[in-house]
Amino acid sequence: MKKLSARRRHPLAALVVLFCALAATGGLYAAFAPAEKAQADSSQSLAIEEGKRLYAVGCATCHALNGQGTSVGPSLIGVGSAAVDFQVGTGRMPAQQPGAQIPRKKRIYSQTQIDQIAAYIASLGPGPSIPTKDQYSPDGADIANGGQLFRTNCAQCHNASGKGGALSNGKFAPTLDGIPPKYIYEAMLTGPQNMPSFPDSVMPPKEKKDIVAYLNKIDTSSSPSEGGLELGGLGPVSEGLFGWIFGLGAMIAVAVWVAARTTKARKS
Repeated sequence: MKKLSARRRHPLAALVVLFCALAATGGLYAAFAPAEKAQADSSQSLAIEEGKRLYAVGCATCHALNGQGTSVGPSLIGVGSAAVDFQVGTGRMPAQQPGAQIPRKKRIYSQTQIDQIAAYIASLGPGPSIPTKDQYSPDGADIANGGQLFRTNCAQCHNASGKGGALSNGKFAPTLDGIPPKYIYEAMLTGPQNMPSFPDSVMPPKEKKDIVAYLNKIDTSSSPSEGGLELGGLGPVSEGLFGWIFGLGAMIAVAVWVAARTTKARKS
């Protein structure tokens, strides 16, 4: 007992006790912590590191090394993984050159690489995350409500049938035909380029899903229009112009032909 009491008063006794407590805590955590969570944390860290490497090569020139932005590229801090998945997944980024609007093109990264870049950007600051399939799948959505929401919030730029339209200063609203549902949902969530954003506080996920279902229903890129010849689906202006030029022109031509035939018959 005297020896133990003497060792308690040793200057290093407190450090030994602290070391033993930390070792015991670490051992218990390793023994009882969920293996899946540990593996997920490790995989996420590896994805962030790989995404940082890819970002430094393909994105840092315009958006700066730490995502704070430059004079030619906006800050990416707080944009979230959904913005990265949309911009890189649709080929808009990396941009070939600056301009009024960056067009869609063939993407240069695989989906795994896109996920890694998105993980790195998400680590810089909180932002909208990539939606799950249940969120953007048109299954079970209200198509009629989606059509009403689209005509109220989107048709001014994208046209009532989603065929797109021109904007000012060289900008344009792209066609929505053939666009995967995930990218439509992400566009509403993040508001890319000239488009306003519709976060969940403004438009609930259920309403965004309804819009996706409506656009999926009217998409004519993979199936013919149920209404027949649609004249590009550009709305009443183009269709009215077609009616005036060809319809009225045909009526005038028939009237001239009838008058000519009548005059010729009278003369004979």
